[in-house]
Amino acid sequence: MGSTGDFQLLCLENPLLDIQAECDEATLQKYNLKANDAILAEESHMALYPDLLSRNAALIAGGAAQNTARGAQYILPPNSVLYIGCVGKDEYAEKLRSACSAAGLRVEYRVDETQPTGRCGVVITGNNRSLCTHLAAANEYKLDHLQRPEIWDLVKKAKFYYVGGYHLTVCVPAVMALAKEAASDPQKIFIMNLSAPFIPQFFKEPLAETSPYWDYLIGNETEVAAWAESQGEALKGKGVKEIAMHMAGLKKVNEARKRTVVITQGTDPTIIAVQGEKEAREYPVRTIEKEKIYDTNGAGDAFAGGFVAGIVEGKSLEESVDMGQWLAKLSIQELGP
Repeated sequence: MGSTGDFQLLCLENPLLDIQAECDEATLQKYNLKANDAILAEESHMALYPDLLSRNAALIAGGAAQNTARGAQYILPPNSVLYIGCVGKDEYAEKLRSACSAAGLRVEYRVDETQPTGRCGVVITGNNRSLCTHLAAANEYKLDHLQRPEIWDLVKKAKFYYVGGYHLTVCVPAVMALAKEAASDPQKIFIMNLSAPFIPQFFKEPLAETSPYWDYLIGNETEVAAWAESQGEALKGKGVKEIAMHMAGLKKVNEARKRTVVITQGTDPTIIAVQGEKEAREYPVRTIEKEKIYDTNGAGDAFAGGFVAGIVEGKSLEESVDMGQWLAKLSIQELGP
C-alpha cells in the first residue's frame, strides 16, 4: 500500500508553539518540574512562559502529533500529510502556519477567537527536557469542525489516521470518529500514540475506549509502564515485552489486521509486539556519539514520524522501525523537534 500523495495520512492533536530555552536545576525546582517529563500547566506554571522568553527562547512549531506530521511529510512525497487541530486568532497561529507550510505540511486548523494559541514551555537541562503545556485554544477543538463537509471529505479520502494521546484531554468524540472511520474499511489504518504517562494514569477511560481500534500503538517504556500500572494487579511486575504482548492481544474491532505495538526505550532496543505472535521482537537503536546530541525534545515524535511514513509507504516493520530511528537520530542533532 504505497503512498501517492493526496493526503493519505491525516493527523489529529493539539497544535502548540514551543517556547524552548536552556535552563538549570533551579528552574525545574522553581516550577516544580521534573527533568524528563510532560505535564499540563496549572496556574502555578503561568509565569514559566515569560520566564523562558526572557532567556532568548527559541519559538518552534510544536505539539507532538504536529511534529510527527512534519516528520512524516519530510520523508513522504509532497501532499501526503494533513494535520488538524485548533489555534487562536493571533500571531503565534501564523507562525505555526508558516512553519508547517515551509515543511510542506497542509494544516486545517479550527480557529478559536476566545483563546490564544496553545504553548508548550520546553525546559532544557543538559540532554533532558521537561514539557509544560498550556493548551489554551488547542483545548477548544470541536467535533463539528471535523464534520464540516470540506474537512470530512478529506477524512474519507485519507487511508491512515494518526492521533496523539494528548488529544484525549480535548475532544474524544473526534478521536473516536477517526477510529470508527478506519474500522469501517479494512484498507484503512488507525494509529494511536500514548504520548505521556499521565494519559493512561488520568485519562484511562477514554484511552480504553480507543483501544479496540488500535491497528498500531506507539509509546515509550515509561508510558507503557504507566498503562500497565493503570490495569491493576494483572500486569504488576511484568516487563516491557510482556506488557507489549498483552497490549497487542487486546480485543480488536477490525480483525482483518493484526495489532502492532511499538515501544521505544531511548538508547535501548525498540520493542515490537504483533497480535498472535508468540514473542516480541527487538530492534537495536542506531548509535550516536554523546557529543552530537544537541536536543532530545521531539525525538519520540520524530521516531513516530519516520515509522508512520514507513507504514504509509508499505515498508516492513523492520524497515519502518529503521526509518523511525533514522529520523529520531537526525532530530536530536538539531534544535527543536
